[in-house]
Amino acid sequence: MTPKRIILGILTLLTIILVGSSLIDSITQPQIQSRLELYQTNLILHATEWQSDPEFKQDFNTLKTNLIGENAPKSALKQYENLQEAAQDNLERIQTLEPDSTSINQLEKLQDELEIRIGILQVEQGKTEKALNTWQTFIESNQSSKTQQQIKIAQVLRGIWSDPAKILPEAESTLENNLEGWFSYQALSRLYELQERQEDLQALQAKEQQIAEQALIKLIIISAIPGIGLLTGVILLVVLGIQLLLKGKESILAKNTDVTWLTPWDAETMIQVFVVGFFLVGQLVVPLTLGLIFNFLNLSPASFDVRSKAFYVWANYGFLMAGGFSVLFFSLKPFFPLPEGWFNVDWKKNWFFWGLGGYVSALPLVILVSLINQQLWNGQGGSNPLLPIALENRDPVALIIFFVTASIAAPVFEEIMFRGFLLPSLTRYMSMGSAILLSSLFFAVAHMNISEIIPLMTLGIVLGFVYTRSRNLLSSMLLHCLWNSGTLLSLYILGSGSA
Repeated sequence: MTPKRIILGILTLLTIILVGSSLIDSITQPQIQSRLELYQTNLILHATEWQSDPEFKQDFNTLKTNLIGENAPKSALKQYENLQEAAQDNLERIQTLEPDSTSINQLEKLQDELEIRIGILQVEQGKTEKALNTWQTFIESNQSSKTQQQIKIAQVLRGIWSDPAKILPEAESTLENNLEGWFSYQALSRLYELQERQEDLQALQAKEQQIAEQALIKLIIISAIPGIGLLTGVILLVVLGIQLLLKGKESILAKNTDVTWLTPWDAETMIQVFVVGFFLVGQLVVPLTLGLIFNFLNLSPASFDVRSKAFYVWANYGFLMAGGFSVLFFSLKPFFPLPEGWFNVDWKKNWFFWGLGGYVSALPLVILVSLINQQLWNGQGGSNPLLPIALENRDPVALIIFFVTASIAAPVFEEIMFRGFLLPSLTRYMSMGSAILLSSLFFAVAHMNISEIIPLMTLGIVLGFVYTRSRNLLSSMLLHCLWNSGTLLSLYILGSGSA
């Protein structure tokens, strides 16, 4: 065995340990999906307050009902209670498995936030006595994560809904500074009614009408538009499936299935590119390099504001791309010129329709798999760390940086590495279908969150399918770009609905 292979074997073992450790650590990390559901619920609660123009009341009320349901607050209460129960189950499990995990504090804070809001939802459902008990239990509990400010919020809420009411000092500022969105509106409305401040109440209601109208528009964007794409995807899959049954090898789905790549390199080169150029660069070299730079500059990424974090993410991904492409280039240089068909980018062929068709086809498949996957992981298993930052971000410069990183840089880099290089390389040792499956698994694992492996693998299969049929990286890049852009757009809209 040559020294190169010995070193590569050691690096491969190190990579397996690093990746395995990251996946295991992600088991106890919360998923962003639970947070997304809360943000969407808060948009729906805002929308319930909207009053349409009397002239179009019937038509708009039908639209409103279709978007938010018959009794949105009741559904919201059930969702909040279910999430609270799931958070408690996860907390107990993590306390048993990892007593020192940072996720414990996150889950405790989430429970505190939920309990305060559940009380307001209970009031909205006419369960005032139950709400008073909820807040009183919160005030008296010994949860270490609770802050004095949260206790004060519960005291203020309990006071204004008690009979007789008791308005505590600084009640208005406490509610304004510590409650958001629809929950703030409900609490302040109650306070102004008790204080007989009609002008302030009318101003608050007028502002809420504006927010409610915006909430309806946002719900249409994140619900109706993807719904159209979802329906289109289902129809397209059915049509393509029927065509495959009728035409067989002459169908669109069977295109290029018999055309293989000539692969002049062996598995050692494949391992070298991904172990050194992707995993080690991304998991070891880039973090250590940036860490040394920031230590030298006496900077801590944890203390960065949103814009600085966006630049940090961009720099991190830029170093990853530079390292990955460098290793790929020098690994394949001995085989130049490459055989025909490798890393094909053709602007003249039907790449746009393959990419768009692949996107709408991926929607129903990934959504179905994700729904099943959520039940398996029950809110745990980790998420892409970029998503929570993007969800709560309002800085336009940071949003542009996030978009460039996630919707342009990531699709280009990942499609060249996984579909352009790995997938065709694997066909030297296995069938095209098996190569699509295995490359999709590596694609999913590379995102380092164990709960996202199945949905991302499903997306990877569609990406691989589109690339092998179109033989054009532009098609899979477009699909990937559309997918990431849609995710970021939904995050921005949901996050903007919390105000």
